[in-house]
Amino acid sequence: QELGKPWTEEFATIDPVPLASASVAQVHKAVLKASGKGVVLKVLKPGVEDILATDMSAVYLMSRYLEFIQPEMSRLSLTGIIGDIRSSMMDEVDFNKEAINLRAFAAFLDSQGLRNVATCPYVYPQLSSKRLMVMEKLEGVPLTDYDAIRSITSKDPEMVLVSALNTWFSSVVGCETFHADVHAGNLLALPDGRVGFIDFGIVGSISPVTWSALQTLAASIASADYETMARALATIGACDTDVDYDAFGRDLESFFVELERLNSQLTVGTDQDLRVSATVEVDQTQLNRLFLNLVRIGEKHGVRFPREFGLFLKQVLYFDRYTRILAPQLQVFTDERVNIRGLNPRARPMY
Repeated sequence: QELGKPWTEEFATIDPVPLASASVAQVHKAVLKASGKGVVLKVLKPGVEDILATDMSAVYLMSRYLEFIQPEMSRLSLTGIIGDIRSSMMDEVDFNKEAINLRAFAAFLDSQGLRNVATCPYVYPQLSSKRLMVMEKLEGVPLTDYDAIRSITSKDPEMVLVSALNTWFSSVVGCETFHADVHAGNLLALPDGRVGFIDFGIVGSISPVTWSALQTLAASIASADYETMARALATIGACDTDVDYDAFGRDLESFFVELERLNSQLTVGTDQDLRVSATVEVDQTQLNRLFLNLVRIGEKHGVRFPREFGLFLKQVLYFDRYTRILAPQLQVFTDERVNIRGLNPRARPMY
């Protein structure tokens, strides 16, 4: 239906068994008839749009009602948060928008000369639509599998990670949007040593003011200066009260102590080079819990973080896990190979 013609006119084969499947879409391997190239088909599941629209509208109306009967809840910006979530989820089921995100990232890689360290799939626009996206198939392994990375490429896994970090942080300030779902399945180590970024259904955007505060935050994390960290986070968020930065800093210190404890548990199994020698899965539930804990700490001290910061922070937590797996001794915020402090926001081009 989406092609407007029999699929056999465009594809030699389509694997009926999904390569991957999620709540809104599934992915199938296929081979183009004309060129013989391997591709993947991302197909929206039937009825998903209607279900999401109905459910999210109901939740939004309920949030409006709760704020009406409990005015004090309005300070939590519940309606605004639900509205943002609804908008984001509806964008996820529009593959035309994802294709735009992919093209923007591809143009960013080309403009910054980063194709030698990172790439993303080419989208076949003539075969794609709102409910179907046909893309180049990237062959690679997840960043959580140290042994697999060593077997697929001669490039040091630590340098693969550095390439991923530099590309992603550069895109935060240099691309119209940044990839906001960098879980292990969406970052691949490729045979040539490059990093493949896939699945651009969720993206975010950081303002220059927020990026400046994030740089201060990064420096304070590196030096364990929790009061400066608290001030940076207050700059990023919206404050409706006078913030006690000393108390905020103490709670942040407790948060990072807990984070370090979890990291220590994560890197128990290492080889003689102090690197993990087996596959380690990144626990998304654990990451979500860490993020929610930080949000609660902020709310406790009258600081409400914007959605874009939440998206950014969750990706940083993902990369923190990859660092513990691939390069346990790498200090992301102080290592000269990781370019964070030298990045400056500029007017983002519209691709």
